[in-house]
Amino acid sequence: GIDVNDQVKGIHGENRFGFEEAAFLLLSGYLPNREELESFQSLIHAFMPLGQKTKMNILDLEGSNVMNILARCVLEMYTFDENPDDTSRDNLMRQSIDLISKFPTIIAYAYNIMRHSHGKTLHIRHPKEEYSIAENFLYMLKGEFSELEAKTLDRALVLHAEHGGGNNSTFTVRVTSSSGTDTYSSIAAAIGSLKGPLHGGANAKVMEMLHYVRENTDPADDGSVTDYLNRLLDREAGDRSGKLYGLGHAVYTMSDPRAVMLKKYARSMAEKKGFTADFELLEKIETLGIRLLQERRRSDTPMCANVDLYSGLVYTMLGIPEELFTPLFASARISGWCANRIEEILTGKRIMRPAYRAVTIRGEYVPIEARTPQLLPEA
Repeated sequence: GIDVNDQVKGIHGENRFGFEEAAFLLLSGYLPNREELESFQSLIHAFMPLGQKTKMNILDLEGSNVMNILARCVLEMYTFDENPDDTSRDNLMRQSIDLISKFPTIIAYAYNIMRHSHGKTLHIRHPKEEYSIAENFLYMLKGEFSELEAKTLDRALVLHAEHGGGNNSTFTVRVTSSSGTDTYSSIAAAIGSLKGPLHGGANAKVMEMLHYVRENTDPADDGSVTDYLNRLLDREAGDRSGKLYGLGHAVYTMSDPRAVMLKKYARSMAEKKGFTADFELLEKIETLGIRLLQERRRSDTPMCANVDLYSGLVYTMLGIPEELFTPLFASARISGWCANRIEEILTGKRIMRPAYRAVTIRGEYVPIEARTPQLLPEA
């Protein structure tokens, strides 16, 4: 019930980190006072380090996709939980805090181990008690970071923390939780949903699109950019999907409040980090792309950029590799997933069962000897 713009502005005005407060709000339903927030932060710090068994299991995990590794680690947490199937309110809260705390650690460790498998030096940095989640993530990932970088990441985490039950991964949490399954199975399913490029991977696709536009146009010429955007829409260029990533939203039309806030941080950081050209090109894609989409749909219904248009550039400027764009999204959204799970378990009391109607033509069973061969696709 609290406007995310007001929350981010309040945190920014007080010059402090805010993701822990956002997580508290989502889990409890109210804003904490200073004492409550400090107590919650202490719990986060206590849960953030990984146990020795978990560390060793991560070292043994193979793979080139951190989201896949994250899902496997979450499922393994079931075996280390003394009450994994307990769905009481207190146990759900304990599991939620544990997951919110451990996601950044698992992601940072998994990425550094993945780098090591490709011949890079292995760095495992343990989380520091005095650091916020945003600070600890940057510290565990790359060691050094600036206050500007940490607070920008913190704001991005707040903006990505929750987005209602209708998005694909949160609905996955809702529908699996309605069956009464355990927390770890439900969250692992949500990770699988977010892993999809049409959901959590969209910001990486924006950066890919930005690269295509930059390499194949004169960024200063609106006509040149427009021509190439038309080629993208006509599936003649880029990834040939026919999509302009980062534009349009299923819910928002006038503006996506998360995108508006993140764009401000992206502009400020671009000026300081030397990414002004990339930021201005994204702005141009936003303006020209929306116009083209409206023309093709023959609609004057307002369209807006969504949060993915600028989040990838923000992460790039923070020195976060593209392989971690979606895992970082998960590190923020886990707080919203857990809040939705708690609400579903405690108030739903009924399994979700979507209704489907078959549209196929009715057939008859034919004995095997009377069946005619069907054309099979070539191998």
